[in-house]
Amino acid sequence: MELRHLRYFVAAAEHGSLRKAASALGIRESAVSRRIRDLEDHLGASLFQRHNGGVILTLAGQRFVRHARKALRQIEYGAKDVATIGRSEDGRIKIGIFSSLASGFLSELLRAYDKGHAQVRIELIDGDPADHVSAIRQLRLDVAFITGTSQWPDCEVDQLWWERVFVVLPANHSLCGKAELNWRDLVGERFIVSDGAPGPEIHDYLVQRLADLGRHPEVDTQYVGRDNLLSLVAVGRGLTLTSEATTVAQFPGITYRPIANEVLPFSAVWSPRNDNPACRRLLSLARTLSRSTRATIITAMLLTSSLSQIPDPWL
Repeated sequence: MELRHLRYFVAAAEHGSLRKAASALGIRESAVSRRIRDLEDHLGASLFQRHNGGVILTLAGQRFVRHARKALRQIEYGAKDVATIGRSEDGRIKIGIFSSLASGFLSELLRAYDKGHAQVRIELIDGDPADHVSAIRQLRLDVAFITGTSQWPDCEVDQLWWERVFVVLPANHSLCGKAELNWRDLVGERFIVSDGAPGPEIHDYLVQRLADLGRHPEVDTQYVGRDNLLSLVAVGRGLTLTSEATTVAQFPGITYRPIANEVLPFSAVWSPRNDNPACRRLLSLARTLSRSTRATIITAMLLTSSLSQIPDPWL
């Protein structure tokens, strides 16, 4: 039994005529007649009484037409459901993040995606890059947005945006008097980081930058979350670093200052084996937003400074 057998049978039942059914279906009457006879042979029962004016359902036909209509409706619903997922109008996407959603590129991306794909369920998972990449390889995550531009084996990587690096200072710190800092300003300062992500990455970042100036920084690990870490900065336990997207969140007793010409790249990482259409649509939107954002930033910089003063990553 094939799908067309059911379609031809239901059409004949609804029109009461093989000729009218064939016309509605856009096929020859002989094809309708032949398929209905094949169906009757398969079922072992006559479905129609045939007469000069058309066809009338038999008792068996009356019973079977209800099941045939239900089967066709279920197939139609299933096809629409799959088509909707294929157009990324429905479905689910799991995203690993290593950045703040308070503002910036990632916040704008998710807001724009939600406008066009409100029915897609989005799950956000915090974590460090290595854990995210491991989950991506196992297809437990669809995509992750992480720092850096490293190439991860068995993964696709697309660098999308940058964020300036900011120092978090107590509001009464002497460096608050400067609008912008450089690394030499931070030599000799004590820093604190959280034990969880992104604390270890910030630790390594500080060591790398300040070691270039011949100093190994004092970096203490605190076993607290981000909010309590900023509270510790406020009471003078040490400075810390953060990315630009987080600076929109204001906490009492702290101040943010950018480090001159210091930008942090962020990339999307996903598996080439991932065939989730919702993920592909998100990546396409991310690339479009990235090009637009980059052009806007460079234009703004050109209006306020010479091209030689723009950090290379922005070009």
